[in-house]
Amino acid sequence: MTRQAEIKGADIWARVFSIVYDPMLWMGERAGLGALRRDLLGQAGGRTVELGSGTGLNLRYYPGDLDELILTEPGAAMRARLARRLRRDGRRLRVLDAPAEQLPFADETVDTVVATLVLCTVEAPDSALREIGRVLRPGGRLLFLEHVRSRSPRLGAWQDRLADPWRRFAEGCHCNRATDELLDGCALDVEHVAKASWRAMPPIVLPLITGVATKRGG
Repeated sequence: MTRQAEIKGADIWARVFSIVYDPMLWMGERAGLGALRRDLLGQAGGRTVELGSGTGLNLRYYPGDLDELILTEPGAAMRARLARRLRRDGRRLRVLDAPAEQLPFADETVDTVVATLVLCTVEAPDSALREIGRVLRPGGRLLFLEHVRSRSPRLGAWQDRLADPWRRFAEGCHCNRATDELLDGCALDVEHVAKASWRAMPPIVLPLITGVATKRGG
């Protein structure tokens, strides 16, 4: 297969994945993920930036009194679905084509950064966490909801075994990424973290963490 054919195939799958994404997550949302989103995003405030907004599943859960809500989404197919949702809902929000590793914001100009099921997918999570720390104001917060590598040796082994096929299927998602350890090692203070389960979804993405990390200096 030529490189051009590979790129074309990847683009086609990206479009297909963006179409099936919401239906694929529907049961998981009803089984508890939607409630986790609501509890987490109710804590957003001020100028808020969401990373990897996808099709916009978080939109219904944000408080109505935010100073500003900016959505970033580097995937063209997902961005198109997101724009469609915004038009349908009649909402006018900024949608930026920007990866988490290169955020187009000045230093210390954001009050809240939101990452839900994103840090598993970015190519360089350490760089993404540094960018989050850079754009947050002192005392600003990262709200996160991520699936992580299991502490169970058996499930962790299955995550490792299925990591490559899952990554190809799920548009870059690393089912075995230890995002909780990355958060512990970054320049933000993890104030609160809770474990949860992504019920009604494949076991390799079952373990979840949700919580808040704050930039030092506030």
